[in-house]
Amino acid sequence: MLPSALAAALDPDRPDGSGPPGRPRRTVRDWVVDFTAFLLAVVIGIVGAHEMSRDPGTPHALAVFDQWVGALACAAVWLRRRRPVGLALAMLPVSLLSATGGGAALVVFFSLAVHRPFRYTAWIGGASLALVPFYFWWRPDPGLSFLESLIFGWLLGLTTIGWGLFVRSKRQLVLSLRDRARRAETEAALRAEQAQRLAREAIAREMHDVLAHRLTLLSVHAGALEFRPDAPREQIARAAGVIRESAHEALQDLREVIGVLRAGDADDAGRPQPTLAALDTLVAEVREAGTKVVLDHRGTAPDGVPAAAGRTAYRIVQECLTNARKHAPGAEVTVSVVGAPGDGLTVTVRNPAPAGEVLYVPGSGQGLIGLTERATLAGGRLRHGTTPDGGFEVRAWLPYG
Repeated sequence: MLPSALAAALDPDRPDGSGPPGRPRRTVRDWVVDFTAFLLAVVIGIVGAHEMSRDPGTPHALAVFDQWVGALACAAVWLRRRRPVGLALAMLPVSLLSATGGGAALVVFFSLAVHRPFRYTAWIGGASLALVPFYFWWRPDPGLSFLESLIFGWLLGLTTIGWGLFVRSKRQLVLSLRDRARRAETEAALRAEQAQRLAREAIAREMHDVLAHRLTLLSVHAGALEFRPDAPREQIARAAGVIRESAHEALQDLREVIGVLRAGDADDAGRPQPTLAALDTLVAEVREAGTKVVLDHRGTAPDGVPAAAGRTAYRIVQECLTNARKHAPGAEVTVSVVGAPGDGLTVTVRNPAPAGEVLYVPGSGQGLIGLTERATLAGGRLRHGTTPDGGFEVRAWLPYG
């Protein structure tokens, strides 16, 4: 029940949306409107022919010619959708010469205003209005004065063209609202996709930190076995157990990273990320692996720290412990987590210089850069550098409260 031009624009993919090449197929509404327009042109033509028959001053040959022109003009109304500009140009002389073709001319000018841009309507409609004085000068209306006839003709023409422009503006409004709705849907889909991608990347980044921790632990103990093949059986067994457990955990974490990146919904992938409450477990694990760690955790209840700040603090300590095992094996690491609501959370990890030559352990070298970025995103700051005694210190402050 929509106009064919509007229906084709709203749904260009519908299977019955096209007739001959370049033209949409008429809808039921189009057939009803076209038949009504044809009947209106015919009725106005019949009224005009009747008035001519009552005028004794009109020659019979002129009346017959006028009726033939009016009949052709009424038949041409069926072409108003295909060739509105050409048909409107043809109706200019018809509106000047024929009284029976006036109704068809009005229908065609209306169609021109509906189906073509305003510039065509302005030029052709303006020309038709300019011909009105000549028509009434040639065929004056016996019941009206010349001025009254001009006013009536101009009002009729302007009303017809204005109505057509109003219909066109309504259709353009519908199309613009459709386009705006489609753009809004597309933008919403893009925003959802981007949010999903960022969530997957955030979870993958968290899992990367865990994976790096496991692999570093595995590499350190494998290197120790390589350089101490004569170590006691208890130490070898303990190191082998750590290697086996770290490899198992690393494989599990790697599977979770791949699952996160493949998942259609990031909320359905990945296990819960550790917070400050899991710091004691991390330190115990590192101590079991052979690293001396002194933990100073004061002024903060782990469960009272916000999840984002606690997770960031945990990742900072985890990365620093990993770096200490890589670059200062055997050195005692001091971890300090101090803070209070309103004052913020201060995390300090310090280790002295290594006692001897350090075995090279391969790594990405981006850990401290990632920690700085993580602290900045959490609204805090992070500084790192060497200490006067040759050791290394990382100090971070995170908002808390």
